[in-house]
Formats: sequence, structure tokens, C-alpha cells
Amino acid sequence: MRTGYVPLFLSAAALIIPLEGVSAHFRLNQTYVGNDFLSGWTWETLDDPTHGRTNYVDQGTALSQNLTYAADTKFVMRADDWAVVPPTGRGRKSVRIISNQAWDESLIVIDLAHMPEGCSTWPAFWSLSQKGPWPHGGEIDIIEGVNLGNQNLASLHTTPNCNMPPQGQRAQTQSGQTTSTTCDASVNSNQGCGVTFSKPGSFGSPFNQQGGGYFAMARTKADGVRVWFWPRGDPSVPQAVANPDALLPVPMRKRRNRSGKGGKKMAVLQDVVDIVGPDTITPDQSWGNPEAAFPTQDDNCGYEQHFDAHQMVFDLTFCGDWAGSVWPQSGCGAGSCVDYVNNNPQAFSNAYWEVNSVRVYTPY
Repeated sequence: MRTGYVPLFLSAAALIIPLEGVSAHFRLNQTYVGNDFLSGWTWETLDDPTHGRTNYVDQGTALSQNLTYAADTKFVMRADDWAVVPPTGRGRKSVRIISNQAWDESLIVIDLAHMPEGCSTWPAFWSLSQKGPWPHGGEIDIIEGVNLGNQNLASLHTTPNCNMPPQGQRAQTQSGQTTSTTCDASVNSNQGCGVTFSKPGSFGSPFNQQGGGYFAMARTKADGVRVWFWPRGDPSVPQAVANPDALLPVPMRKRRNRSGKGGKKMAVLQDVVDIVGPDTITPDQSWGNPEAAFPTQDDNCGYEQHFDAHQMVFDLTFCGDWAGSVWPQSGCGAGSCVDYVNNNPQAFSNAYWEVNSVRVYTPY
């Protein structure tokens, strides 16, 4: 692994500050680009747990039928857009993959060129407990939406006794709008606790028309779960997100030690410049407020009680518990969602994921 930073000492001066003021730093743990997905993820063929009109296929089938393909710098997963599905069939062919590795406290950054769009579609990029059974260990939805929607929804699904503050108490810590506050998956038809993004172009056709964008999800015991979004070309995208292989100078980086007066843990801020990257990243104030912030303190949703190591999941289902239930209000026309999926293969030409990279960082 490459060196994460090169310290350039400018003087011997040091300032002692409380440890609590230090932002979390993360170091690169795993990268998935192009063919990395073929060896680092598993193609799942289970019946869709959300009751979609979907036939998830294995890796061999996906590769042979061009539902999955990889190049040096991109990875694509897509729906079958040529076959009429018989009424007795399992559903339209699609792909669901899960990472072989799992992480607890971490930062996930995805550079996404295209996401599935269109009537009946229900794409999601999310994580769930490696141990389970679901919802034990929690679920974190990073990218999710249905049909012709154009605003992303981030949400948590947990065991009981996990609740989020109302919007009025979160307006200073997130940019999105709280849509639900009860994370318990056993109530409210498993709605979970969600936040709808406010920044334009976070989902569906608008996202794709702008050339995609970047999502980042950080989860730590201290700060809970936070999700950011930046459209491609947005000047506010952190350089460590948009150009993860670049070397970025960061002056006056805070350094920790275990010494301090009266036994209190302190951090030492040395008079140094770090050359950060390409293996390090810090979601500090320069990132701006996340679109969604889910605090996980003991009094509302204890982190260790509700979350453990998660695997990442990409999927694309059709109709089902969400996209199917809101079909009459979707603007997709008459008829049933299932009939639409069965008889309109040409409607799924834009139902594909095109992923430039997924990078996972862990605290250090």
C-alpha cells in the first residue's frame, strides 16, 4: 500500500488542544474499479425479499448475457432489455451483488456515472449486517428511489429502540429533509427513518443527465451515520473525493498522542504540513453539511446496540413493495406495474448501473 501522507516539519512549535475537537481521519482499505468487482463481490440469486418482479441471475449468466461487464475503469450491471417475460416466469432478469468483505466504522465513497432509471425500477446501493439475521446489525440505504423519482432517499432500518430527532433538531446538521424518524423495521411497513435529499440531481434521470456524481457515507460511533452527495462538475466536491489519486497538501494537521494534564486525553497539533493522499481522506467542515445525518447516541439509537460490520449491496429490482405500491401515483400510465415489466423490454434500456469506483476507508 502507498504511503498515506508525507510530513514536512516546519518548526518545533506545538499547540495542545482537546481530543474531542479532532475530525476523524480515514485511510484507504479497499478499492473496487472495473474487474475488481468480478472477484470481490458475489452475484446473489435469491428470490427478491422485497417481492419484486425480478429474476436475479448468477455471475456466469450475467456475463454471458451482457447483464454484467467490466473494463479497466468501469463496471456495469443492467436489466434485460430485450425479452418479454411470460406471466409464469420469475421476473425480468437483473443483477444483485454483495461485497465479500465487511466493515464496521468506515467511509464509503462511490463515483457513479449512471444509475438505473425509469418506470417500475427500484435501484439501491446499501449495506447490511454480515451477521444478521436482518434487521439485527442494521441496514443503511445510501442510494434509493423508485419509478420516475428524482430525489435520493437515505435511510436506516434497525431493531427496536432506534429513533432519530425531528427535522427541527437536525436542520443545522443536514441539508436534506427528514421524512420519517422511527428506524425500527418492524413498524410502519418497514419504512425506516429516512431523509430526502435537497440538492438537485441526486437520483434518476436528472442524475444521469449531468454525468452522474459522487456519494459518500461515513459511519462512526462518535458521529453516527452521515451521507453526502455532489453532482459531477460541482465545484464544491472535495478533491479527495473527485480525485482520490491526487496528492493534497493539508496544513496544520492535528496529531494525537496519549499524554495530557490530569490524565485527560489530549491531541497535539504540530506545526507541520501533511501531503494527504491518495490513501487518506478526512470528512471535515470543508465537505459542508451532509444531505443526511443520523446521530447514534445511546439515548436515541446506540451505535453498538444497532450496528455491526456491514457488507455493501448493489441491486435493481422492479415493482415490489415500494415501486409497485406507488405505481398508481407514479405517472407511468395505466395498467399494472407487473404487466409493464413483463411486456415492455425496450423500456429498460436505461436501467443500468455504471460504476467508476467504490472506495472504502477505515479510521486511523
